[in-house]
Amino acid sequence: MVSSSGISFTGLGSGLDTAAIVSQLVALERLPINALQSRRGTEQRRLDLVGQLGDLVKSLKTKAENLSTPSEFYAYAATITDETVAAITADSNASPGSHSLDVQRLAGTDRWAFDAVSSRDTNLTDVAGQQISFRVGTTDYTLTVDPDDSTLDSIAGQIEEMAPDAIEASVVNTGTETNPSYQLVLASKVSGEEGRITDIFSNVQGSTEALAIAWAAPDADGEAQSTNNVTVGNDALAVIDGLLIRRSTNSFSDVIEGITIDVRSTTESGAATINVEADREAVRGRIDEFVTAYNEVIDFMNRQSTFTPGEGEDSSGTTGGLLFGDSLLGNVRRSLQSALFDVDLDTVINDTDGYSTLSLVGIEQDQDGKLSVDSAVFDEKFTENIDALMDLFADTDGFDNGGAEPNTPDYYVDTTADSGLMDRLVREIDQMFGSLASGDSEVEIQGIFDLRQDSIRATIERFDDQIERRETRLADYEETLILRFARLEELLGGLNAQGAALTNTLG
Repeated sequence: MVSSSGISFTGLGSGLDTAAIVSQLVALERLPINALQSRRGTEQRRLDLVGQLGDLVKSLKTKAENLSTPSEFYAYAATITDETVAAITADSNASPGSHSLDVQRLAGTDRWAFDAVSSRDTNLTDVAGQQISFRVGTTDYTLTVDPDDSTLDSIAGQIEEMAPDAIEASVVNTGTETNPSYQLVLASKVSGEEGRITDIFSNVQGSTEALAIAWAAPDADGEAQSTNNVTVGNDALAVIDGLLIRRSTNSFSDVIEGITIDVRSTTESGAATINVEADREAVRGRIDEFVTAYNEVIDFMNRQSTFTPGEGEDSSGTTGGLLFGDSLLGNVRRSLQSALFDVDLDTVINDTDGYSTLSLVGIEQDQDGKLSVDSAVFDEKFTENIDALMDLFADTDGFDNGGAEPNTPDYYVDTTADSGLMDRLVREIDQMFGSLASGDSEVEIQGIFDLRQDSIRATIERFDDQIERRETRLADYEETLILRFARLEELLGGLNAQGAALTNTLG
């Protein structure tokens, strides 16, 4: 029946389950929509897979960048003949060689202790206007003590609040628990001579005790001249390769290029020797990380490209992934192969030392396209000529495309004399994603990943449009069916009522 609140039917007039009939008819009309949604889901999964491949390729680029320039490729290990004297670290800017180190003095932090008092929580004065003053570097500090807030702890807190970046103030019990003796200690937050606390003055005095200190500057040798000067703020002194070097801290990081020296103690029996050598383990570690990242890309593409023929009556076979046959896989594989294995023939012919290809230095490719490292060959090549090994991987003279315009074949071509395999690979990957560093900026153009993802997204959008239109038509269709069956129920109900009335009359 039709009511003012909407359309409904019960089947009482016709004896039919009209609601179920409408539901089945609508379900039949929804089958094309379900097929479109399934195809849309397939495209979304395909888009996700393209994103996963892109992430793997970008990770490979990062590993290649770690080998693409001399400063990135080289790794050095630094040792010292006496590790108690200093800790030595080297970065990629270091150079092989030996250096001498004679530590004459360690850097110190200036500390001063006021004369001891018997209590830390009793006001030290009842006279207004008494002061404590000092200088750190070129900055003067003066604290006027409040008689009602002049305990040792309170004064320490006020000094830190007054000079938060320069001074650390503390109260130390230098006596015993039963017979305490409290001293106010001022420590500079800046080590070396620049952080010395100078011109210390105090006239804080009560009826029984005084917060006294006797300031005197250290002598020319940095030796304390006052018993209140607990430690002297001295610069570190070290003779490095015959040169006397002074630093405010115990770290010497800009004397030998690429080497940081953190001194620990003075040398007692002659200068120590620092040795810097190429770190085979570090270089090999970067090579292994690159090989792993490369093989992850190849594994992904191999899984997507797998085809298993059917058996028996089933001749269709099955594919390994949704990207089976996708041109993107072939383009990525060819780009990687080109960057790493398309070596100039003349370069190989003229290579008398065996450093012109990956296979010659122990990095081999199997039939699946994956790489592996022959440790014996690689170690031998590393030991014989690390510079030649570096030159295979790294670009020693930088990249220059000769001013080629974006979206032209020469835009990613290096016109300089040298171009290492890793640098070539980085540029190939940049081309896949449509980017290339150019001077201080990065030019963005469309790469194969952009084009493929845009194509899949466009397909998904078309499916969304089709699904939306069909859903609208289906809703109209369902509403029409409901209206028609409701009218049928109303008609049959009227006929049944007339029949019942006629039967009663004839009876």
